Amino acid sequence: MGLEFPNPVGLAAGLDKHAEHVDALARLGFGFLELGGVTPRPQQGNPRPRLFRIPEARAIINRYGLNSVGVEAFAENLKRARARCIIGVNIGRNRDTPNERAAEDYLRCLEVLYPHVHYLSINVSSPNTLGMRELQSPEALESLLRELRARREPLRERHGRHVALALKIAPDLDAAAIRALAAAARRGGAEAIIATNTTVSREGVAGLRHGGEEGGLSGAPLKSSSTAVIRALKEQLKGEIPIIGCGGILSGADAREKFDAGAALVQIYTGLIYRGPELISECISAYRAK
Repeated sequence: MGLEFPNPVGLAAGLDKHAEHVDALARLGFGFLELGGVTPRPQQGNPRPRLFRIPEARAIINRYGLNSVGVEAFAENLKRARARCIIGVNIGRNRDTPNERAAEDYLRCLEVLYPHVHYLSINVSSPNTLGMRELQSPEALESLLRELRARREPLRERHGRHVALALKIAPDLDAAAIRALAAAARRGGAEAIIATNTTVSREGVAGLRHGGEEGGLSGAPLKSSSTAVIRALKEQLKGEIPIIGCGGILSGADAREKFDAGAALVQIYTGLIYRGPELISECISAYRAK
């Protein structure tokens, strides 16, 4: 990605959706922060309630629906942050933007955020925005990546800095879809793949209170499927594109599993909710011991 990370443990997108808590989060010891997701125009997201803890399974279901202050307000918040750390921002399309015009939304986010971030995470895998996962098709994905790279060139010259383009994918992909996606990411020039977003599966929470709620499932039940995607990507990518492992990390051993599967970096969110900040140093130690 052209970046030097102080440590390989980052915050996953979704916790600081509006870039309001950058300084506080940076003090917890993360190697990098991924903020957002953010959309070009403000949107409310889905009606409340839209977040459900399932403590018996150490899991969370959310259906926020990319609630966002909009990219301009987000950038203003980010400019007020004093922390000097590696910042990534997860970007998505507005819910009322059809997929045929989705590139316009991602390009707008790229232009506004370019001076303020180190990488952008292209969210094509949210289960809470109707039709978004269709953008993971090889044709749509390659086209989107090429448009973003083309727009990035004049921005790089104007601002004198490089911003990497990462791709955030779903865990609910079969082997053929992963092969096709990896090939499209390579052709399109993705500089990292984040594996994975939340899952629509209910394995591990079926029958539990809130286990049947609509939305994306994160936490311990996601661990195996996200690790399987990492392993499959490693086989396909042959080290050409770094993988960021995300999903079900609630201990140092879980992080070690992601590293062993092929992740260069990892991200946590639900684990932070259930374990607290000690999980960060635990995961860093697991990396150093590998």
